[in-house]
Amino acid sequence: MRKIFFDTETTNYFSDVGKNDPTALDLAVVCLYDSAADAYKSFTQRELSELWPILEKADLLIGFNSEHFDIPLLNKYYSGDLSKIRGVDLLKEVKKVLGRRIKLDTLAEATLGRKKTGDGTESVRWWRAGEIDKVIKYCIEDVKITKELYEYALENGCLRYRDGRIIREIPLVTNHWERITEGAETKLTHTLPF
Repeated sequence: MRKIFFDTETTNYFSDVGKNDPTALDLAVVCLYDSAADAYKSFTQRELSELWPILEKADLLIGFNSEHFDIPLLNKYYSGDLSKIRGVDLLKEVKKVLGRRIKLDTLAEATLGRKKTGDGTESVRWWRAGEIDKVIKYCIEDVKITKELYEYALENGCLRYRDGRIIREIPLVTNHWERITEGAETKLTHTLPF
């Protein structure tokens, strides 16, 4: 099974565009981990033609808030519909159980014992200052955290978060995440020449 863990960063804020709509933002960079290549990669907006064939070959797209943010943002640039590829959005899975959203940083600290290296607002500032390598490094670190949380959840059936002084578990049903269903749709490619 080819799994792609991914995250995006933008060049602007919701306050710049006057609405809370990811498709109104501009993409700075997409970073991913490709299980087939066992490698982390990054793509700027100019390099998206190299990204699409990788995503089109994925059996599973895995992100954090990806269904609400990253997929709609990427679909703005893609000729097909990335939401048609099977996906696991860890934030959505957590919200199903907790009934509310929780930050990636909160899960990483309680589950993995480490924090993120920055946040999205810093990323935009770095981008605007021309510190592209800093944005890519930050984005790849978020992909690593997402990958580690996903693997932890698969192995342990839960993720953790701090509630005051108490570390609480979020039980997750993960047995369907990687299940291959018989007769599953064949993915269509939209960027490869015919």
